[in-house]
Amino acid sequence: MRPGSNGRRAAGMGAAVLVAATGLAACSSQPDGAAAPSAGAGQAAAGGGTYTIWDPYPQYDKSSDWVKLLDTCGTQAGVTVERTGYDTTDLTNKALLAAQQGNSPDVLIVDNPVVSTLAEAGVLTTTEENKLDVTSIAPNLLAAGQLGGKTYGIPIGANTLALYYNKEV
Repeated sequence: MRPGSNGRRAAGMGAAVLVAATGLAACSSQPDGAAAPSAGAGQAAAGGGTYTIWDPYPQYDKSSDWVKLLDTCGTQAGVTVERTGYDTTDLTNKALLAAQQGNSPDVLIVDNPVVSTLAEAGVLTTTEENKLDVTSIAPNLLAAGQLGGKTYGIPIGANTLALYYNKEV
């Protein structure tokens, strides 16, 4: 049985994006020869295995930097990564169905608005349940992955919006 293959696995922004943010991003920025930090408690404890990742990036194929990053980080963590990209709406629907069927992916990367839907459906696990320390993460970033006082993860990126206007108009 694959690690985390029970009905309530870390299949949401909670563990997934946190894993991506702390493990995958850190992995990509390590100096040559430096050891990458563990990509997550489940992977560190598993000592190998295959991890499935679903993300909302169907436009990225095997030759893309995104997929290469996932593969590289998986290799550095001593695991195999099986990645599937879906359209955002399709991803949410498939995640809900997979959770009902008990075959959720190990990692699910979603847009922040989807977190509430998946958390309320019981699809996601919290960073606390996964024993992931998020105390060093800025509160405004954590807020994107929180619902009902529980943290399900952090974004792997953030949009910075600015409004420019002409006072004379």
